[in-house]
Amino acid sequence: MKSKIEQLKKDALHLLEKVTDRDNLEVLKTELLGRKGKLNDLMKEMAGLADDERKVIGQVVNELKVSVENAFGEKERSMFHVEELNRAEKEWIDITAPGKFPASGHLHPVTEAIAEIQQTFEKIGFSASRIPEIDWDYYVFEALNMPGDHPARDDWETFFVDEAEGSKGKLVLTPHTSNSQVRIMELQKPPIRMVNINRTYRRQSDTTHVSMFHQFEGLVIDRDITIVQLKGVIDYFAKTYFGPTRQTRLRPHHFRFTEPSFEIDISCGVCNGDASVACRLCKAGWLELGGAGMVHPNVLKAGGLDPEEFSGFAFGWGVERVLMMREGMNIDDMRVLYKNDLRFVKQF
Repeated sequence: MKSKIEQLKKDALHLLEKVTDRDNLEVLKTELLGRKGKLNDLMKEMAGLADDERKVIGQVVNELKVSVENAFGEKERSMFHVEELNRAEKEWIDITAPGKFPASGHLHPVTEAIAEIQQTFEKIGFSASRIPEIDWDYYVFEALNMPGDHPARDDWETFFVDEAEGSKGKLVLTPHTSNSQVRIMELQKPPIRMVNINRTYRRQSDTTHVSMFHQFEGLVIDRDITIVQLKGVIDYFAKTYFGPTRQTRLRPHHFRFTEPSFEIDISCGVCNGDASVACRLCKAGWLELGGAGMVHPNVLKAGGLDPEEFSGFAFGWGVERVLMMREGMNIDDMRVLYKNDLRFVKQF
């Protein structure tokens, strides 16, 4: 019996030396000291011994149990110490190092431009309106003095929605924000000073056009409105948004919904208006921002106003094109705004 006890102690200490992790240590402890362990089996064998022998063997078994338990305790403390050293090494933090802030996003440059443009016009009394970007062709074309055979009403120019016609014609994705003109006149009596910023759609894609873009439409209706006031609003916006050195010019043009009509140009921000430079964006020192003019009498009539009593002006410019011409932007291709390239977006 004594030899069995000594062998168990020897085996236990030998196995204990080989254990390298807590899980295996617990398994070994159960095998040796558990309720169904080897030590408990030895103690059951003591029932067949004489009283004198049982007393002696019992003392030896108790000494074995205390010795093995102490060995396990020492092994656990040693493992814990090693684990703490490793954890301290892995979790060590240099409190003198600067912190790392989580990456934060920001608004897209076009979204920021929309907010700034709206705020610029609000400073001179324009109120912001939001007109549908899917609208009846009556508001998009007919009410704007565009006849049925106007080129803009062809499929190759405008996106038509595949829905049944209504009382006001077909549904279209608005190719311009000018659909807001008659809609506002139907809702509001003069004086009107409105700016509408919205998405617009055309079948175009090149350095200065994309199929989906944004426009802002300005409309002023009142008595005795003149071209002088139109030029004043354009110059105010150009100087405020682009900077005091930028110049604008009005070129005579023809739009069905204004008379007289003008193209609004601004000196190029990429080549600084130098026509001698082979600028990829403007080609000649000037970039067209959009159209403007005095509201056509027929449009006033469509809005329920008497053109003998009221007059007004309107302008429609592309948000992306305005953003491209801002000081320091140096963007020579509008399409880069929508390529979803983070290297580009993170610059702003």
